[in-house]
Amino acid sequence: MAVLPIVEVPDPRLRAVSTPVEAVDDDVRRLVADMTDTMYAAHGIGLAAIQVGVEKRVVVIDLQAEEDAEGKPVRVPQAYINPEIVSVSDELSVYNEGCLSIPEQYAEVERPARCRVRWLDTGGARHEEELDGLLATCMQHEIDHCDGILFIDHVSRLKREMLLRKLAKQRKAG
Repeated sequence: MAVLPIVEVPDPRLRAVSTPVEAVDDDVRRLVADMTDTMYAAHGIGLAAIQVGVEKRVVVIDLQAEEDAEGKPVRVPQAYINPEIVSVSDELSVYNEGCLSIPEQYAEVERPARCRVRWLDTGGARHEEELDGLLATCMQHEIDHCDGILFIDHVSRLKREMLLRKLAKQRKAG
């Protein structure tokens, strides 16, 4: 497949609300494959289609939590088409989040610890599952992308401005 260019802040496309996928077809499956290749090439664990400039509600995630006998991450990519959060827990958790569209910038973000999510797979089958831990955080982060929301929108204005200044300085130096 192909590695696609990742859209980075301040590109206004990252603020677009993505449209639902009408039919899970070969074009969508090709997009999923390209997004997966792109996510791996960028050493990410999640990617929304809008991050590669496609305004569709498509997300790929692979936490790569397990390692094989040689110590390499076991890749088990998952595609979520038209993902939607059905419910969230009252319990909250905090993770130090980063984003491929805001390279090398991280901040602690508080989100619900668990969420129930509904989506379609690449075969068009409907799924609904309760997610927790890092997978719940990652899913909420990627669904936020589908809604034009970035992780820096969940931190204070001061922290957000500091992260964006650091990114600008990094770009200028590099």
